[in-house]
Amino acid sequence: MGHHDPNAKADLEGLKALAHPLRVTIIDALSTYGPQTASMLAERLGESSGSTSYHLRQLEKHGYVHEVADRGTGRERWWQRVQAPIYLGDDETMGTETGREVSRIVMREFAHHREQYLRDFIDHGATALSEKWQNAASINMANVHVTAAQLEQLHHDVNDTIMAFVEKHRGQRVPGSRPVLVQFFAFPVVDGVEIPDDDGAPGATDTDTAKEDRA
Repeated sequence: MGHHDPNAKADLEGLKALAHPLRVTIIDALSTYGPQTASMLAERLGESSGSTSYHLRQLEKHGYVHEVADRGTGRERWWQRVQAPIYLGDDETMGTETGREVSRIVMREFAHHREQYLRDFIDHGATALSEKWQNAASINMANVHVTAAQLEQLHHDVNDTIMAFVEKHRGQRVPGSRPVLVQFFAFPVVDGVEIPDDDGAPGATDTDTAKEDRA
């Protein structure tokens, strides 16, 4: 799948390979806690080392993880996630029902883990974390009425900021650092109503403008 390419997108076979709850969990654990062996993952996830070892090999086959060079032995290999974003499908893949369904499975699994991290922080952060980490953390939520073009621009602006921050600090293990989860969600309320423009067509002007801006 070529995740060493930061612009690579998962093709259908790559998405199918990832669409397994334990494989998403392994990717999430490696992303959050850093390189681990199959045995370490098995203990953390409550699985057998044979199971985690098998799924690691499948993830390696499709370019999601790779063995850590010069670490471990033939019996105890260390694994890490490939240091690049995972893009869930290109337009061609998302144009098929199979592609859309597999993408939904993967996104739901990732969302499940992210929601658990958030719940843990809300429930235990005040007692488990030092004051400096509590002050450094932030949970911001807002509601606003905007056009599709305005929302898309927000996505690009925030994504650029987050990715610049992530790339600057990716892979660092310095004194005083710890795993941190950065999340950003901005999406239309599904049962909301889009306000028509003057011609009666919902969002037509904004959509046309957005297309012109990208040309």
